[in-house]
Amino acid sequence: MAAMDDLTPQQIVDALDKYIIGQNAAKRAAAVAIRNRWRRRQLSESIRDEVAAANMILIGPTGVGKTEIARRLAGLVNAPFLKVEATKYTEVGYHGRDVESMIRDLVEVAIRIVRDEQTEVVREEAQRRAEEQLLDALMPSPPQSPDPAKVDGELAERRQRSREKIRTQLKAGELEDRPVDITVEGKVAPVGIMTTLGMDQVDPDMQNFLEKLIPASNKTRTVNVASAREILFAQQCEKLIDRDKVMENALERTEDAGMIFLDELDKLCSPSQSHGPDISRQGVQRDLLPIIEGCTVSTRYGPVRTDHILFIAAGAFHGCKPSDLMPELQGRLPIRVELEDLTRDDFIRILTEPKNALTRQHTALLATEGVLIEFTKDAVEALADIAFRLNQTTDNIGARRLTTVTERVMEEISFDAPTRHGQTVRIDAAYVRDKLANIAQDADLSRFIL
Repeated sequence: MAAMDDLTPQQIVDALDKYIIGQNAAKRAAAVAIRNRWRRRQLSESIRDEVAAANMILIGPTGVGKTEIARRLAGLVNAPFLKVEATKYTEVGYHGRDVESMIRDLVEVAIRIVRDEQTEVVREEAQRRAEEQLLDALMPSPPQSPDPAKVDGELAERRQRSREKIRTQLKAGELEDRPVDITVEGKVAPVGIMTTLGMDQVDPDMQNFLEKLIPASNKTRTVNVASAREILFAQQCEKLIDRDKVMENALERTEDAGMIFLDELDKLCSPSQSHGPDISRQGVQRDLLPIIEGCTVSTRYGPVRTDHILFIAAGAFHGCKPSDLMPELQGRLPIRVELEDLTRDDFIRILTEPKNALTRQHTALLATEGVLIEFTKDAVEALADIAFRLNQTTDNIGARRLTTVTERVMEEISFDAPTRHGQTVRIDAAYVRDKLANIAQDADLSRFIL
């Protein structure tokens, strides 16, 4: 959360620009929402709780960057982030997941984040302890002394020299493949219960009870030194990290900085004249109301208030519109941002500008085989042109079309890469059009393949 304090809305937008092309309105709205959370924490307690989260709806077709904006935003500020599909939930009384499970899942994400941070704090001491434990496992058992009461100083000194010699070899990486016996700690889940119920469907108090009821089972495993080091390091971290502190910090971070991306919200809309199963969609909307507005959800780590969790909903809203949602739910998602369709020029920029651009990904992947890939400027333009045209003539799947088109172009080169070590492959517009000629011209075929 400290990183959030250093980021202005402009800096957040600049950071998002490195991965997401266009959609400036959505980036600005998301940046302001994140900055407002920092501003709220600077307020006095008398007014702090009165400031509500700026929940929003991102409206736009698939593949234009809705999910990516939310995901990159959460990673930027190191906030607990959870992406869920609205369609996976059903109203209470129907078979399916309870909407409150999303808060429990978010807490689990926060637990992992805080635990990773605490691991870095105790890393040095945990590594030292794991090394000593590994040396104990690698050292042979001492011979039995005829007189146990007598301390054999010479034997102790010899063992210490042997121990330091093994330590030197260990640090030099000379023993990584050597087998060693270690004790592994673990718990056995109650199979009969967990196979019929998911953990999110078990009451938090019952979860804790089951964990205490089932004793830890220790067993000896034979693994190589490299694997043993990781296992022992994790065990030592578990002993050094204050579990209560982790839970306390995770709950606090969930309440103050948690983000939930609620995708496919438009699938909860249903025409007013529909009957039958569609009524369940209205039920999910009703169940979402208290979660988004603010309530207290019981988790296995303690109660969590959802008042200040940021909810970013998204949907294409092709066959419906946001006003088809329940008025109460609309009021809990007051900010609406419409994302624009991607143009041919946007596709060109997506292929070249972002840090994770597809052309860079393919170049890096084939470099592992010793094959140098060069995309010419006209090749990028041809890829963008064909992808844009296919989106217009078939289903519009946004930037995801670039992945299908690029993979089709690179298929033969990727397949033959192990036999082309040391070669340089230049991909130009003619090569692109040759690989996509039949598909780009035949609309029915492109619907089937691309």
